[in-house]
Order: sequence, then C-alpha cells, then structure tokens
Amino acid sequence: MGSTYDYVIVGAGSAGAVVAARLSEDSDVTVCLLEAGGPPPPAELVPAAVASLQNDPATDWMYNGDPGGVGKGLVGGQMMVPRGRMLGGTSGLNYMAYVRGHPGDFDAWAAGGAEGWSYDEVLPYFRKAEGFVDSPELHSDLDVHGHDGPVGVSVRQPILRASTQFVEAAGAAGLKQGDYNGRDRLEPQGVASLFQTTTTKDGRRSSTFHAYLEPAMERPNLTVVTGALVERILIGADGEAPRATGVAYRTEDGADEEVSAGTEVVLCAGAIGSPHILLLSGVGPRDELAAVGMDCVVDLPDVGRHLKDHLHTPLMFAADGIGESMTEVALSLGPDALRAPAGPLPADPADDVDLPEPLAAAKAEAERRIGEWFTTGRGIASSSLYDAVAFYSTGLGDEHTHDAQIGFLATGYTPAIWEGVFRLPPSAFFEDPESFLDPTRGQVVLLPNPVQPHSEGSVTLASADPAVPPRIGFNYFGDPHDVTVMVAVMRRALEIAKAWPGGGLGEPVIPPHLARAHGHTSGSEPSDALLEDLARHYALTVYHATSTCRIGEVVDPRLRVHGIEALRVADASVMPNVVSGNTNAAAIMIGEKAAELIATDHGVHLQELVG
Repeated sequence: MGSTYDYVIVGAGSAGAVVAARLSEDSDVTVCLLEAGGPPPPAELVPAAVASLQNDPATDWMYNGDPGGVGKGLVGGQMMVPRGRMLGGTSGLNYMAYVRGHPGDFDAWAAGGAEGWSYDEVLPYFRKAEGFVDSPELHSDLDVHGHDGPVGVSVRQPILRASTQFVEAAGAAGLKQGDYNGRDRLEPQGVASLFQTTTTKDGRRSSTFHAYLEPAMERPNLTVVTGALVERILIGADGEAPRATGVAYRTEDGADEEVSAGTEVVLCAGAIGSPHILLLSGVGPRDELAAVGMDCVVDLPDVGRHLKDHLHTPLMFAADGIGESMTEVALSLGPDALRAPAGPLPADPADDVDLPEPLAAAKAEAERRIGEWFTTGRGIASSSLYDAVAFYSTGLGDEHTHDAQIGFLATGYTPAIWEGVFRLPPSAFFEDPESFLDPTRGQVVLLPNPVQPHSEGSVTLASADPAVPPRIGFNYFGDPHDVTVMVAVMRRALEIAKAWPGGGLGEPVIPPHLARAHGHTSGSEPSDALLEDLARHYALTVYHATSTCRIGEVVDPRLRVHGIEALRVADASVMPNVVSGNTNAAAIMIGEKAAELIATDHGVHLQELVG
C-alpha cells in the first residue's frame, strides 16, 4: 500500500475498533485500521450460535496454550485459546457477559502506580461506551450506567426459568440479588444476578464491530484493511529514542506491504497478539530475542510476562425440566442448525421436498423460532446461555475485591461440543455420555471461577516467523493459593446447587476414574482432594487473558511503550492485574480511554470528552 496516515491501529477487536472509530470522529485526522481477519459471518449476530465461531480459522486464531498445573484430562493436554480473528475481534466470539469488575480492582491499579486508572477515573469511559437497557430483574443502580453509548447492554428476553432459579438459589446460599456493575458489588458477602450482556434490545450481539466500527466505516478518513497479518512495527531512529514509523504486514495473497504512521502506531492486538507483535519487532527481553536470531531494538524484559487468566471447573448436573435441552436450542437457531451431519434434516435444503411429517414439523418450528428472533429479538437465540452469575469474597485474601465468581450455563451442550470446543473428553468425564447428554434432556452447569489468580504465565516467541503462533504458557495453579481458592469456590457452588428451588439439583457429575481414585461413592460429599483433582483434570480457561504488556513495566499510564516514541498499546494486555470478572467491558473501556489520551496529547477533536 505504501500510504501514510496520522494513526495506524493494529487489531480491530474489543479496543482497536473503539480507538479507530473515536479518532476518526475528527475529519481532519486520517486513520488506518489493520485486521488479520475479515467481516464477521452472519452467525456472529446470533448469541446462541457462539460455540460455532470457535475452531473456525475464519473467525478464530485457534491458539493453544500449555495449561501448567491443570489440563491433565483435556484432549491433547493443551488449553484452547480462542481469540477473535475478525472485525470486532473477541467481542464477536465471546459469551457476551458485560462485567466491569470490582471498583477495588481499578483502585488497586492506581495505588500500584497506574495514575489515572482508579475506579472514579475509569467510570466515565464505561458510561460513555454503554447503551444500557434497564430491566426490573437487574435491580439496577442506574446512576453508574450509561444509556446513550454504542454498546448495547441488556438482559436476554424472555428470561430463562433456570437462570432465575440460579439467582434464587444463590440468595438462599447467602448472596443477595443486585447490580454487580453497581453499588452491590461493594458488599463482601456478594451479589447474584442475571448476566448483563452485550446484546441490543433486539436480541443481537453488540460487538465492537457493530457498535463502533460498522457505523464509522463510511467515513472517508478511516481506512480498514482486512486480511492483514501484521509482521512487525517499523521502528526508526529519531534523535536519541527509537520511534514507531509504521507497520509491515502480509496480505492474504502473500504480498508484503507497509503503511506509515505520521503521528502514532497504536497496538490493539490483545493480550496474546500485542506482546507477540512487540517481540517480532525486536521489543522485549534481549535473551529471548537472541534465542530466535532476532536483534533487540529495545530491551523490555516484561513484554509477554505476567499473563493472567481466569479458570473455571465445570460442575454439571442433570436437570430435566430446568435446563434447556440441545433439541430446544437447535430448533431456536433455525433449520440450518438441524441439518446433517449433526441433525436430522438433509444437508442440502434442496432435498427438503417430501420430508416426513415429523421432520417437516421440526423444520417449520425452527423457521418460526428464528423468525421470531429476527423480528422481535426474543427467544433462546438471543442468549449465549451463559446466563447468570454470582460474585463474592472467599475471605482467603485479596481483600480489595471479590476473588470469586460462579457462572451459570443453562444448557449441557453435546458430546461433540464438549470434545471439539472445550476439549473435555465425554468418554472420560461421563459414565454414559450419550445418555447423560441426550439432546432431548436438560442439564445445567455451575462454573466456579477464582477471579484473582496469583499465578502468572507468559507469551514468548516460538519463531521469528510472524506466521508461527507464539508459545503461551498459562502456568495455572503455579501458585498454591489458586488451588485453595478454587476448592473453596467449588464448595460454594455445591452449596448453591443444594439450595436450588424444589429440593436441590442433586449430585454433580464426578468422572468415574476420579471417583474410583478417591474412593468416592454416590451420595457422599466429595473430598477436597477430589475437587482439586477434578480441577487439575478438567478446569477450563474463561478466555480472559490479560496483563502481558501491563502498565508500569511495558507501558506508562498513558499507554506509551517505554523506550519508543509514537507507539502505544491499548487493549487487555495493559491491565496491571486481571479484573475480578469477565474482561470484555474493561477492554472496551481501555479503548475509550486510550482514544481520549491520544486525542488530548495530539489535539484530535472527539465528539465528546469525558475524562
């Protein structure tokens, strides 16, 4: 391409799309946004279709990670690391939980040296982003919500009975109902709620592509380049300090291109992609770069270090009449979800003529349901089925915040999804997987999740070739504190299951091989050792990687990379520590704040300044 823009932004994800859209509000500013993927597919808009977007190279980077102290029972022994590879990035791939984090998370950032990032200082950016639609079920703290922002935030409709039962059971177990994005998060005893989700009032996914980028793409001063695999940041000498001058990337047809930045390069490739690109650019630990034959431009030892992620252990329960069966979910996704090879309808719609009456009726019902969602936004299709949550403090440390989260999944999925998407082998996890996961039966899953892990992992170079994925080492349970908290949160989840309306949920699934190893029998209380072993075998990532370019070691509080002029990082990688909850809302906030930091530094005129 060889063009020059004021700003070149790398990555059109949860933060990058925000930065590009905001900076391009000034018609005198030129912005180029580079994205390795393309536009999201139609299924991205449908919340319940979320699992279908993983393991698809068109939408997912499909990274793998070394799980450290867990993953003993996972297929291949590797943790999946889904990362969105499309406009909107992981905000188009996630389960849409809108969670800001605990106010104490941000105050701890500021106390640790991240000046300007306290809760009071970031709240205006959360509000600016949020188009909140209230619901009586949320018991909302309206003073802290934004109502005119681009990101739709709402509760799904209609509300699932199983999800309200989770909130009721959590209440019986001591967790009050309230607004976890408001004042109720400040109470140590905790809060439970239906999830606030990044969906519009019409039941569609509100990714940063739809919320920010799609409306901005008609601006003549914004150029969006898709299919651009970034190879490195171009760094030149300008006086005494190196300076970012542009970006080199590879097109889908293999051509090498460069684009120049007159003012700044802004790296928004996420907690995996941003450190990887910095390392490929010669910015990182000198010894690591030398090990793959690369020259060190700036020796920054902490690039790629301090990786934090959340981990949850699925506790699954048989729940006929409570959980949503996969038959009901598939019907709600329309006829295509019922087609072969997984479903009963012919693979080719042209073969639907003369369907037997039961199949014709199923197809008609599927068409009715997807039509209802399309026209009204209502129905199972409007939810990722990750539908309710509780937050609280275990009392085991991290007093500044809630260190525990328990998520609720209102369905049990299929054997193919458990093995292919989550890498949990049904043949080992269940006594009889085909019977337990019968698509006509209901199940629910409680997801105990310690949200202040002390263990730290890393993102390192496997090769100097940009097409080779980095090494991702999660080091889960590297700190024994995290094991203690996980077992405690699993115990609390079992208390919620026992408090379930109607006499409790019964017993969770205990994999037969673990039950035998620990002498566990049906009807007995699982021991701490069994719960720990369950976590070490089958705990799963919650897709919340952060902190690999964190404020302090890699960037300053204005997100400028140490030792290089005209280069910033703005995404989840800059978090000094992971927030106590799902990370997407905070990543969007970082994009909003970064745009304003850049605007105030360089005289860019945004439509609204809130800081």
